[in-house]
Amino acid sequence: MMALSRIGTAALLWLLSVLPAAAIDLPTITLGVKNAATPSEVSTAIQLLLVLTVLSAAPAILLMTTAFVRVVVVLSFVRQAMGTQQMPPNQVIVGLALFLTFFIMSPVYSVVNTQAVQPYLDGKIDQQQALKLAVDPVREFMFSQTREQDLALLVDISGNPQPDERENVATTTLIPAFMLSELNRAFQIGFMIYIPFLVIDMVVASVLMSMGMMMLPPPIISLPFKLLLFVLVDGWGLVVGALVKSFS
Repeated sequence: MMALSRIGTAALLWLLSVLPAAAIDLPTITLGVKNAATPSEVSTAIQLLLVLTVLSAAPAILLMTTAFVRVVVVLSFVRQAMGTQQMPPNQVIVGLALFLTFFIMSPVYSVVNTQAVQPYLDGKIDQQQALKLAVDPVREFMFSQTREQDLALLVDISGNPQPDERENVATTTLIPAFMLSELNRAFQIGFMIYIPFLVIDMVVASVLMSMGMMMLPPPIISLPFKLLLFVLVDGWGLVVGALVKSFS
């Protein structure tokens, strides 16, 4: 190994000595800040700042206006109900939630791509029209999943009069109402998930008490039974199927 290393080093030094200096020049990147001389340069700088700001907040906006909230909360409830601590890991839970979100939101994003993105790329519509056409399908999805009482609560808190039509509801009011509805449904599903595991814990605790093994922690004994039940009934399939169908 030492001989191979020496041969490789010698070959590299020979190659550098043979190549001309111009062949090994490396490019450099220079970043600088200078005073704006024209109004157009000021406008470009402001646009760049706004784009960077939007890009930094884009992941949170995309996650909070999709099915991600309900999916990740329910999957976390499943892990807590089974009592498996950190199994599956957080990366697996979040990754599964992201891909399920893409699957659930694919019809909405298909409409956005058809009526907003592609016409804008083809130059048929301008930026403002593309933004409006892209927001409309997402708003329709959020309206279909938002409870009326949550939307009325947010409108009342904002101090605005109750709108007569959906078009009069501001997006800044619709998004938190949508998130409240998603959390409410996620907790309802989580309650239903907890019931069978709670029954197993109660049965195991009663058996251990009747046998006089009160010093033995019931979760240690009930965990294999909960895992066995979850596998036998195809728990992950049932949970994912129920999640996807809850958005229809």
